[in-house]
Amino acid sequence: MPMIRVEMFEGRTVEQKRECARALTRAFVETCGGNPDAIQIVFTDVAKENWAFGGRLGSDPKPEA
Repeated sequence: MPMIRVEMFEGRTVEQKRECARALTRAFVETCGGNPDAIQIVFTDVAKENWAFGGRLGSDPKPEA
C-alpha cells in the first residue's frame, strides 16, 4: 500500500486537500499503477514559524532584494 506524505504550510481548505488527494491518487495510478483504494495520503499542516529555509523561518519577512 503506497503512502504519500504531503507537508505544507497550514491554511489550505478541506476542499483543497480533497482535490489534492484526488489528483495525487490519479497521478500515482497513471504513473505507477495499482489500486486507487490502496493509496494512502497523509497531509501535515505546518505553521510557518515551524518551517525554515534559506536560514530563515517561513514566518519571517522576505529579505529585500
